[in-house]
Amino acid sequence: MSSPTARKNERSSAASTSSARPRLLLDWYDRHRRRLPWRAAPGEASDPYCVWLSEIMLQQTTVKAVGPYFEKFVARWPDVTALGRASQDDVLRMWAGLGYYSRARNLHACAVAVTRDHGGTFPDSEAGLRALPGIGPYTAAAIAAIAFDRNTMPVDGNIERVVSRLFAVEEELPQAKPMIQQLAATLLADSRAGDSAQALMDLGSSICTPKKPACSLCPLNDDCMARAAGTQETFPRKAPKKTGTLRRGAAFVVTRGDELLVRSRPEKGLLGGMTEVPGSDWLASQDDATAKQQAPELKGLSPWQRKMGVVTHVFTHFPLELVVYTAKAEARTRAPDGMRWVPTATLAGEALPNVMRKVIAHALDLPPGPSS
Repeated sequence: MSSPTARKNERSSAASTSSARPRLLLDWYDRHRRRLPWRAAPGEASDPYCVWLSEIMLQQTTVKAVGPYFEKFVARWPDVTALGRASQDDVLRMWAGLGYYSRARNLHACAVAVTRDHGGTFPDSEAGLRALPGIGPYTAAAIAAIAFDRNTMPVDGNIERVVSRLFAVEEELPQAKPMIQQLAATLLADSRAGDSAQALMDLGSSICTPKKPACSLCPLNDDCMARAAGTQETFPRKAPKKTGTLRRGAAFVVTRGDELLVRSRPEKGLLGGMTEVPGSDWLASQDDATAKQQAPELKGLSPWQRKMGVVTHVFTHFPLELVVYTAKAEARTRAPDGMRWVPTATLAGEALPNVMRKVIAHALDLPPGPSS
C-alpha cells in the first residue's frame, strides 16, 4: 500500500497533468445537463435572484423537495425587491415544511439588505456576496460562479464526492475540505465557470452517486483513482457521526370549536419565529409528570387527555419524542398571553414546522403532513 506522501504526490500529479478534464466535463454537461426551474437555458444568462434563492433552499434539502417551494416563491415574489418588501411572517409561512428555518429568516434578511443597500442588485463578487446575511463561503462561490461566471469553484456534497473519488482523497471529512477545494479548482474551465460547477453537481447527482455509481457512463472514468482501485464507494472518507441525546417533552393541543390554540416561538434559536402549539421544554431528563405541569392554563378547560403513542422527529443535533395531550375550551375562552386562536381550516397557511404538523395530525387524527 502506498504511503500518504506518495498518494499526495500522485494526486498533485494527476491534478496538474489532466488538462482535458474540464473540457470532458463541459462536453458531457452540454449533452446531459439537468433541467431545473432555477437553471438558465443554454446560452442564456443566469438570474442572480434565482441562483441565490435556489442555493439557499437547497442547503440540507433535495432538488425534488425544493422544486415546488422555489416555484411558489418566484410566483409570489418574482424578484429580490419584492421578497425584501415582504414580511418575515409571510416568508416563514411560505417556507413551512422545508425545514432548517433559520435559512428562511436569513433569506428575508438578505433580500432586505440587497433591496436597501444595493438597489435590488446582487453584488457580483464573492466578497460582496459574503457580506450579505445568510451567505457563507459556499453560497457566495456558487452565486459568483453560476450567476456572474466568476472563476471560482463552489464545493457542495456532490462535488465533494466526485473530487474525493477522482483523486482518492484518504483524509476524512471535514478535515479534507481544504484539499478537496483545491483539487476541485483544477476542474474549472478557462471560461464557463458556472457551467463547470453545475457539470460537477450534475455528475455527482446522476452518475457519481453515493451508492452504485455508474462509472462506465462517467466522462472522467479513465482518470478516476478510486475507480482504478475499485474503492469508489468508500469515498468520501467520513469521521463517525455523533448522535445527539434523545430529548423528550409534551405538546398541548387545545381546540375551541374549529379553532386551535397556538403561539410563536422566540425569534432566535431552534425553529425561531415559527408557529407551534403550547408545549413543555425539550430535555433529555424530561418526565411526563414534569412536562404536564407546563400545560397552558385556561378557564373552563376540559380535562387533559393523553393520546396513545408519541410523536418522533429528528433534528440535526438530536432526536425528539413528544407525548401529546388534548383538551377542549369553551366557546368564548380567551387565549393566554402570548397565544392566539387560529381556525384549523387555515393551518396550511401557518408557519408550522414539520414537527408541529406531526403533533397536530396526531392529536386531531388528521393525515400527516410532509416530513423533512
